[in-house]
Amino acid sequence: MKILVTGAAGFIGAHTCRQLLDMDMDIIGIDNINDYYDTSLKEARLDWIGAHENAARFEFIKIDIAHRDPMESLFEQHKFDRVIHLAAQAGVRFSIENPHAYIDANIVGFMNILEGCRHHEVEHLVYASSSSVYGANETMPFSVDDNVDHPVSLYAASKKANESMAHTYSHLYNLPTTGLRFFTVYGPWGRPDMAPFKFTKAISAGEPIDVYNFGNHRRDFTYIDDIVSGVIKTMMHVAKPDPKWDAKSPSPSSSKDPWRIYNIGAQTPVHLLTFIETIEKALGKTAEKNLLPMQPGDVVETYADVEALVKEVGYRPHTNLDDGIAAFVEWYKDFYKIDL
Repeated sequence: MKILVTGAAGFIGAHTCRQLLDMDMDIIGIDNINDYYDTSLKEARLDWIGAHENAARFEFIKIDIAHRDPMESLFEQHKFDRVIHLAAQAGVRFSIENPHAYIDANIVGFMNILEGCRHHEVEHLVYASSSSVYGANETMPFSVDDNVDHPVSLYAASKKANESMAHTYSHLYNLPTTGLRFFTVYGPWGRPDMAPFKFTKAISAGEPIDVYNFGNHRRDFTYIDDIVSGVIKTMMHVAKPDPKWDAKSPSPSSSKDPWRIYNIGAQTPVHLLTFIETIEKALGKTAEKNLLPMQPGDVVETYADVEALVKEVGYRPHTNLDDGIAAFVEWYKDFYKIDL
């Protein structure tokens, strides 16, 4: 198969490309290499993909998904079998400061992806949604059968919009689409704006860390290898209409059209202070903590119910927190040449 991976220079995108190369797939990876965080890390991820023994089957093209004409040409030229759409403007707090970036990348960009898939007979579109869509919902664990009508950040609203847009294309054009709601992904090559990276960087340098909500958050931290395994299993499991779907009592996660929504997480929420202690253990250093109030747009807890993905796709997370953090810290020390 020929696969398009958007956001290929990103954290999840780079790992996904490597795993697809392990499977002897032909891949076109695209990214706009924006400066939301250090572009040298993105370039290094591309070099990492390029070091794979099957790297000849990978081609990188620098494109902004929000630019319509280049995206139309991309789909016209390459005739993709399936698309894994991971490119997005990420970050809850950044969406409060820079809302237009989220409309451009997450709404306009997703529209261009849908149009490309529609016009070029893509067999299956798998795209990144987010646990953020659960917003003000406090029922735990978060279920794909829960209401998600109360987002608390523009980032979350853009991801919820993606799910609705995808349903429209599944309905109108019979385009199979599957949205995966990611739950706090971490691991080697991770994003510098995420807590695991920020905590590790500060603790290793002997600097204090900011701990919001006075450390009372809980997050369903999910190791990158488990996430990528689920993404690829989902790509191979093409969305189909749900024969049990009832228009008088509609399921929010399936449809009479080829459209599905799944949670993808570890299904094991971890207290934030426990998470920090695990990083301290891996680094052999103790953190100085600035305990601060909760930030706008944040939610107190995330906890994924992944039973639907387990049952229907065969997803199963395997990596425990100690092993995952140890792997991340080892990568971090090696990549940044830190000797503790």
